[in-house]
Amino acid sequence: MNAPQQRLSKNSIKVWLISDTIGNIIGLIILSVLFYLDFYFSWKEWIGWILIGITILTIIGAAWSLIKPFLLYKNWRYNVDEEFLQLKSGAIKETHELVPMTKIQAVATEQGPLLRKYGLCSVSVETMGSSHSIPALPKEVAVELRNQIAQYAKIKEVEQ
Repeated sequence: MNAPQQRLSKNSIKVWLISDTIGNIIGLIILSVLFYLDFYFSWKEWIGWILIGITILTIIGAAWSLIKPFLLYKNWRYNVDEEFLQLKSGAIKETHELVPMTKIQAVATEQGPLLRKYGLCSVSVETMGSSHSIPALPKEVAVELRNQIAQYAKIKEVEQ
């Protein structure tokens, strides 16, 4: 069986960068408030040291969040055929999953505000014991992929 070749949208990098930046900003705001409260109420000295340690870890995490989207995009692949859904991801710890079409019970497209801004969707696939997701595909590709997986897995689409 050949390795999957289909790639995610190039815009996925922008979405992941924006999402991580929002999370980092919120974390830094919370830390700033805690530092202010520590200064204002003169909390115990060890609390200040813990806040400094958390700040250092947050800065390291923020630096990693600038690299991670590029690695995700570079290493994420998928492929669909009549027998299997193949998913390959991971730069450091590579994961290769084969999901048999006969085990798929539900397939859906999902789109949050950031994905919508860039015309992207995620495709999620549910089996009896697990859930799999293909993040950040162009909307037309995601809808087509969802329908193709549903056809291969013989899932009836229910209108809502």
